[in-house]
Amino acid sequence: MHPSLDQQSSVQLWSQHLANSYAHWRHEPLVTVTEPQTLAQALFEAPFAIVSHGTQADPIFNYANRCALDLWELDWPAFTQLPSRLSAEPMHRDERATMLAQLNTQGYVDKYQGIRISSQGRRFYIQQAVIWNVINQNGDRLGQAATFAHWQFL
Repeated sequence: MHPSLDQQSSVQLWSQHLANSYAHWRHEPLVTVTEPQTLAQALFEAPFAIVSHGTQADPIFNYANRCALDLWELDWPAFTQLPSRLSAEPMHRDERATMLAQLNTQGYVDKYQGIRISSQGRRFYIQQAVIWNVINQNGDRLGQAATFAHWQFL
């Protein structure tokens, strides 16, 4: 990650959207920090993975914290150019597509599990993931995010 990325206003704003949206859907905080500058740092340094993508037809990841970057074995520039569908092996993309469709009606899905693959081909099984729609203060959908603290390399 770029050393000063947590200082950049776009990352601070996106961090607020991530945290506020999570709290909106789940009625609990993603992290306990709320100040914009410290929130961005708290999310990036969290001991669990956090990733998100935008609303494009073929969404591209736009955020990953340090834990997620390590799991996917990518740096920030490479991760933020990766289509999110490529984070799963081909045989698991249909399951992932079904789950993402459920988000349109529920706002979030919890207890999600699935196999993901790193840039180096390492497969890992995520468990108890929460996936949620990222929204702004007006309720407009900005993207989707996921967090998980449980994974196992296969």
